Amino acid sequence: MKTPVKDEYRLKDKVKLTLRVNYFSSLFAIILGFLCLYVLEITEILPYAFFVFGIINLLNTFAYRAHKNLTVTYNITSIVALISATFITMYSGGINSPFIFVLALIVFTGYVTTKLYGKIYLYINMLIICLLYIESLPEFSIAYNVVPEASRNLFSFLSILFSVYLLGGVLGKNLLKAHHNLYKSRNEIEKRIKEKETLLREVHHRVKNNLQTVSSLLSLQSRNLENKEMKSIIKSSQNRVISMAMVHEMLYMREDLTKIEYKSYVEELSEFLIRSLKGSDSKIKVNIDIPDIKLGIDTAIPLGLLINEAITNALKYGITDQNEGEISIAIHQGENNEYVLKIGDNGIGFPDTINHKTTKSLGLKLIYNLARQLKGSISKDMTKKGTNYIIKFCEVGKQFQSVA
Repeated sequence: MKTPVKDEYRLKDKVKLTLRVNYFSSLFAIILGFLCLYVLEITEILPYAFFVFGIINLLNTFAYRAHKNLTVTYNITSIVALISATFITMYSGGINSPFIFVLALIVFTGYVTTKLYGKIYLYINMLIICLLYIESLPEFSIAYNVVPEASRNLFSFLSILFSVYLLGGVLGKNLLKAHHNLYKSRNEIEKRIKEKETLLREVHHRVKNNLQTVSSLLSLQSRNLENKEMKSIIKSSQNRVISMAMVHEMLYMREDLTKIEYKSYVEELSEFLIRSLKGSDSKIKVNIDIPDIKLGIDTAIPLGLLINEAITNALKYGITDQNEGEISIAIHQGENNEYVLKIGDNGIGFPDTINHKTTKSLGLKLIYNLARQLKGSISKDMTKKGTNYIIKFCEVGKQFQSVA
């Protein structure tokens, strides 16, 4: 995964590498220009090509301090280097010139900068080499070797030395240093990520524990009540709290701290609700048809609460027989990243005159409010026995909100 910190380190390493290469190549180009004039006795084209490259490259490097655009600096250097190297190669032996290896260095530095620039300069250099070969043919020759016969071996020596030193002494050394810095920064970033993951796991663990504490407090409170209706209300609230706690528990127990496997969550939730409301001996069947989808916490919690309310209503009001009944829960992905939840029971159902606006039942109101929070729509499936809902929703990408 790319991070802003890692990208910043890479940019700094590219800047340092480019500027160092520019300074060294400019210095050596100017030195080679003087050597051509005063040692090798080359008075045509070559020394002036070295001087032009060295001066323009130095000015280009200094200009970076003002505009801070590495791409502009690199491309100006590469274009000037290509032109200078092509002229020096043409007038120092053509395709047989030892200076031709400098063209390969330009390709190498291109790949160091970006893969795209590496490819561009690779194709340009291949074209230049082909043209140099064609130019070396007698019928197409337009250039001549300006290096005196007595100085050619020394010129070859200096050219190869220049290429090898730039490749190994400058590029290689700085690439190794940049690689070391990147490796070091990557380890630091990975360490920070692990620390944040540990902290996030701890947060989910503490939230789950706090929610379980709330559930325990509600349970203790209900024991002191004699009113069955009040006990039922507190029991429903307790189950809602536990349905949220389950999400946090699954998050800190899994590798992925951002999403949960929803099928296993629904299985655990439905088993808990049946055991809580109907007892452990109940033979109520739950048919779950959910593919391997993962949902984020902002979707998982409101959807879990919705499923909790639907199952609770089915167990309390729809399926009146203690040992008979069936609940169906299915989720599949529709069009435009939309999900479709089909949930219901084969119980006695309720008349059409009762809806979320007219009923006093909190559970039914919550089902509709939670569907709205999921940016979805809800409708009753009248083709099936009992109470069945079709809920279309999208994954929520913002923080959990109140359903009030």
